[in-house]
Amino acid sequence: MAMRRLLITTAFLVGMSAAAAPAQDAILPASVIFATSTGYWEDDGNSPAIERAPSGGEAIAKPGEKGAQRHGYYKLFAVRQPDKTSKIYLQQIAQAESGPAIVSTIELQEFSDLKPYVTDIRPENSTGIIKQPGLFATIYLKTDPAAEPNGWTVMIDEFGDITVEKATN
Repeated sequence: MAMRRLLITTAFLVGMSAAAAPAQDAILPASVIFATSTGYWEDDGNSPAIERAPSGGEAIAKPGEKGAQRHGYYKLFAVRQPDKTSKIYLQQIAQAESGPAIVSTIELQEFSDLKPYVTDIRPENSTGIIKQPGLFATIYLKTDPAAEPNGWTVMIDEFGDITVEKATN
């Protein structure tokens, strides 16, 4: 009887862990190797989502409609590619009553052009959401796997303009 109970319990636990594995994969892909959420943004609901090449600032809301005030934070993350280099993405996340919602996702082409090996991503500080609009984070990367990592900064000013540059000491 004890052996049968042990066998049934083992089969149950194996089944539960097998069922739980796909759910965990769906939460965060294994190819996401570094991520940080930092910065702050807000708008009147009529602003375009963050983009690299502004296309004239067309409004999201229809003329005459009042947009809802929105605010949120940014997420910066590295996704490992099959060749072990990484692509860096920037997301604009809205904080809504129903929870966080992705407003936009863009690839930071400056990094993709380097074919970097990312070693870390760090926010300006780790105290939580900042109340001043913008973002400042440092991405540590190598362009040669045998080299020492260099810091690169990603900055977003209060107007939403993105700057990517090699960090200076």
